[in-house]
Amino acid sequence: MTATAQLDPIAAIATAPGRGAVGIVRVSGPSLGPLVRALCGRELKPREATYGPLRDAAGGAIDHGLALWFPAPHSYTGEDVLELQAHGGPVVLQLLLARCIEAAAERDAATGAPRLPRLRLAQPGEFTQRAFLNDKIDLAQAEAVADLIDASTEAAARSAARSLSGAFSDEVHRLRDALVHLRMLVEATLDFPEEEIDFLQKADAQGQLDALRAQVATVLARTRQGALLREGITVVIAGQPNAGKSSLLNALAGAELAIVTPIPGTTRDKVAQTIQIDGVPLHVIDTAGLRDDTADAVERIGIERAWAEIERADAVLFLRDLTRMDAPESIASDQAIALTLAEKLSQTVPVISLWNKADATAARPVGANGEAALVLSAKTGEGLDALRRRMLDIAGWQAAPEGLYLARERHVQALRAVADHLDLANAHLAARAQSLDLLAEELRLAQQALAAITGEFTSDDLLGVIFSSFCIGK
Repeated sequence: MTATAQLDPIAAIATAPGRGAVGIVRVSGPSLGPLVRALCGRELKPREATYGPLRDAAGGAIDHGLALWFPAPHSYTGEDVLELQAHGGPVVLQLLLARCIEAAAERDAATGAPRLPRLRLAQPGEFTQRAFLNDKIDLAQAEAVADLIDASTEAAARSAARSLSGAFSDEVHRLRDALVHLRMLVEATLDFPEEEIDFLQKADAQGQLDALRAQVATVLARTRQGALLREGITVVIAGQPNAGKSSLLNALAGAELAIVTPIPGTTRDKVAQTIQIDGVPLHVIDTAGLRDDTADAVERIGIERAWAEIERADAVLFLRDLTRMDAPESIASDQAIALTLAEKLSQTVPVISLWNKADATAARPVGANGEAALVLSAKTGEGLDALRRRMLDIAGWQAAPEGLYLARERHVQALRAVADHLDLANAHLAARAQSLDLLAEELRLAQQALAAITGEFTSDDLLGVIFSSFCIGK
């Protein structure tokens, strides 16, 4: 978007598509007074809801509703903002939006000039982008707006609200302030090398750097938890036909999502469901039973898709059948699946070995190193709580502390970059005078990575990616 386009006034329907009790049309731009008079037939008091007709070009009422005017800079975007709240029918809202565009182009009777030149439809996320550009919110808070709208669990919604209120940004700003102070000391040492006083030693630069590294580690750990709360992980259930994969998905979801029959090969394609455990979203995928001896062309396609899902998984539940635990054919098939999993999956992808149908047999396998294997019954629910805890463990989830904020993977990557630069800075500080220039550079790069989180240092390309994912009108 060009700089000129960023200054154009914008308008959009700000409520979700479809019918509803109330719908909102929002306009943002400079000096909306003439447009307000054209649409409402009167002046509006700032931040006070006014009921009345919302008028068409002939002065008739398109609808009766509420109008609110927020004069700059005390508005969401930092510009003048007008909100028209009408009945939530899509035709009514489209008529109001069209009237806003039409009235903006008309010439004002008092001045003879267009009421609001260049008013155009808003792009996705443009209202929030203007709030960011006008310093109403920082970039982390802007992202929290979308995260709050998209939150799939109560915990995610509460955490997104904390991020929107500035909890995460406050953490980043505290790190930035400590980093700036340390950079000041190092730069002073570089500027006055002839001074006999060892600025860095006197100011305990090493202690400050150690404390800063510890703070970054703490924030990074909390940010990983926040990113997990937002993104969740993808868990794929894999195993032979009739091991109970579909039954396990149904049991975890608490609903009959997948068809369950005794016939091998019933599941032909993936069935996915997002569940939540302690507020963490887990995207669980049931797949076709894995075997090499099927003559069914459709089932073979399902098996190929199953392996494709397995390769994209964050974790795999390898489900086996207790009732066939000692059957040579079943043992051979499980071993073949295990070998293929080892070949196709990265070592960083955990595979949880499960034994199903504990309700049908008293047999219990012995796990690796003599430990008890994870045994469950998808039919009765036995062992499901242990499985849920295990999935949280492999996701890296810890009991959510009060005040957890929502975060994104880019925040995690930025903080990792900060930590890496501080590690190098620590090595250069240990070398003292020989590496002070390099120390100063690593601290500068650390601050730059930190500033990217809140948008103090951010490329236009990144802004385009972030705000394009927003809904129109927000």
